[in-house]
Amino acid sequence: MANQEGIRTSWITLIINLVLSIVKTLAGFLGQSSAMIADGLHSLSDVFSTILVIIGLNMSGREADKYHPYGYERWELVFSQFLSIILILTSAGILWAAIQGILSGEIPTPGRLGLYAALFSIVVKEIMYQMMMKKAIKLNSLAMKADAWHHRSDALSSIATFIGILGARLGWKILDPIAGILVALMIFKVGVDIYKKSIEGLVDESADPENIAKIRDIALKTPGVLQVSNLKTRQFASKIYIDMDICVDHFMTVIEGHDIATEVHDRIENKMEEVAHVMVHVEPTDIRGRCR
Repeated sequence: MANQEGIRTSWITLIINLVLSIVKTLAGFLGQSSAMIADGLHSLSDVFSTILVIIGLNMSGREADKYHPYGYERWELVFSQFLSIILILTSAGILWAAIQGILSGEIPTPGRLGLYAALFSIVVKEIMYQMMMKKAIKLNSLAMKADAWHHRSDALSSIATFIGILGARLGWKILDPIAGILVALMIFKVGVDIYKKSIEGLVDESADPENIAKIRDIALKTPGVLQVSNLKTRQFASKIYIDMDICVDHFMTVIEGHDIATEVHDRIENKMEEVAHVMVHVEPTDIRGRCR
């Protein structure tokens, strides 16, 4: 259900991006602005990235099966990597075009149309960022957060484009291709950050310290738990998997120890939506009543 909600939001942003990319690219060609053309291509890359997000959310939302007992959640990270590569390649293309424009010395004065297109883009992309990020936080989706930041980078690039076009129209023509270079560098940074984040999720990196502390606290507050040890966590896409040992009194029966472990399991999963599964192993105290 949550994935379907994310997919609906992504479809809305895809349609808006498609219209915006066409408007900006046409404005760039008609207004003879390399910065605006670059900005239009940036928005076009948003269209492809949103398609990847939709595919990723569809894949990650599939139920676990015989061949994928942990489900398909990591597909979201795989598609996040594709998105990051698209961003990096887009930035390289924009950077190359802008540098060639500067080296050739043939820099036309951009028209007023580019200014209007840039202002329109700034407003629309910031609204899209706020909408997508709000949904991404609600669904705890890395792919949607990546796509949201893609919208924010587009808004920032449009600001750079606006400044570049305005400066060029005031007589500093070189500001237009320089704005294109700034746009390219911003896109590149976002792409690298998303790539690093997806790698962290694919190599079973542990959960953040705040979540680990919360897990330990919930377990220790469970009646009958004397100590928590050997607590291991791994980030599995947007979900956390936990392995932990709890220490209980050795005079307890097996059933009593099992019931406490079940209580720890249920409390953690109920209080932390990001936790997908908890494996609890019970350790008894020694004959002196000390936890091993």
